[in-house]
Amino acid sequence: MALKASQLTVGETHTARIVEDLKRTQIVQYAGASGDYNPLHTDEVFTTKVAGYPSVFAHGMLTMGMTGKMLTDYVGDARLTKYGVRFTSQVWPGDTLEATATVKAVNGDLVELDVSTRNQDGVEVLSGYAEARVDP
Repeated sequence: MALKASQLTVGETHTARIVEDLKRTQIVQYAGASGDYNPLHTDEVFTTKVAGYPSVFAHGMLTMGMTGKMLTDYVGDARLTKYGVRFTSQVWPGDTLEATATVKAVNGDLVELDVSTRNQDGVEVLSGYAEARVDP
């Protein structure tokens, strides 16, 4: 069933688990798909011994992509007209992430959304906005 602007209310939320127990393999696969082989995401020795982090961590764009899929699952394919985010905390191997879209405004067939993705500890790892053109 298609999302309809007439059925949405300001403050309404849609939440989905976008990854459970993020694996290092998924991070490395994303490095390959994106071409971003920054050693902070792929080289445990470099990340811990040289950079001083506790482990490799996920690309911000991986989190953005998974959150974007939640949005298109909610509003429908080819419906997003705007989507922007800010990365607010690192995503580590083993993290479970849930993304939430909150209806901020409904203007005709345009829906404005606030977007937030949080880890299993409730720490926000991504915040942002989206706009979608939906059925009236």
